[in-house]
Amino acid sequence: MANEVLDNRGRGEASWNWPAFHPESHKFAALAAILSGLAATFAWETLAWPLAGLVLCILAFFRDPKRVTPQGDAFIVAPADGLVTLIQKVEPPRELVFDDGSGTAGLSPEPVTRISIFMSVFDVHINRAPIGGTVRRVVYIPGRFLNADLDKASEENERQHFLIERGDGLKIGFTQIAGLVARRIVPFVKPGDLLAAGQRVGLIRFGSRVDVYLPAGTEPKVLMGQKIVAGETILAEVGQQPLIEGVCQ
Repeated sequence: MANEVLDNRGRGEASWNWPAFHPESHKFAALAAILSGLAATFAWETLAWPLAGLVLCILAFFRDPKRVTPQGDAFIVAPADGLVTLIQKVEPPRELVFDDGSGTAGLSPEPVTRISIFMSVFDVHINRAPIGGTVRRVVYIPGRFLNADLDKASEENERQHFLIERGDGLKIGFTQIAGLVARRIVPFVKPGDLLAAGQRVGLIRFGSRVDVYLPAGTEPKVLMGQKIVAGETILAEVGQQPLIEGVCQ
C-alpha cells in the first residue's frame, strides 16, 4: 500500500497488516532475546519468560505502521500518535524564532496556538512531518526528564525543535520532548531535507510528547482529550478558526 493513492470515494485497496518494526528496535530486542536465551539455558525459567515477554514489548513499542496522509495545501496533520493534553496560546520557542544565520527567517515571536500531544508507552512513537516542505532547522536542547504531561516540560525537558517551510513560505514549528521514561530523541532528518506531509522525521524512545505551533490565524480542529493518529489526523486547516465542542462519553 506504500505510496498508493486512496480517496474518500472508494479508490484504492485497504487491508489489515502486521506493522513493521523500526530498525531502532533491533539492538534492544536482540539483547533481551539473548538474555532470555541464557536464562533458559541455565534453567532460570522465572527470569527467562519475563525477558521473552520483554522482547515482544520492545517490538510493540517500535512498531511502525503505514499511514494514509490526507493531501491538501490547507491541511496540517498530526506529527504524533497520542492524546491532546494541552491547547494554549504561547510564544514559540526562541530556537524557532531567532536568526540562526542560515539566511532563512524563523517563526514570528507573536503568540500562536500550541497543541501538545502526549504519547504513552503504548502509542506508536514514530513522529511525522505535519506539512510537506524543506527542513530549515533541527535544534537539539539537553534538559531534564520531567513528566512530559506537564506544561513546563516544553521549556525544561530534553527536546528537539524542527522548523519546516513550505514552498509558499508557510512555516510550521514542532518539538519532540523527552519524558519521564524517555532517554533518547532520534532524528531521521536534517536541515535541507525535502519532506512530504506525513513523512517520518524521528522517534522518541519510551514515552514522550510533541508540541505543534500552528500558524497565526489558525485554530485546531482537534479537541482536548482527543486521541489522534500521526500522519492521518488533521490537526488544523490553515487560516481556519472554528470553534468545535465535544462531549466526553
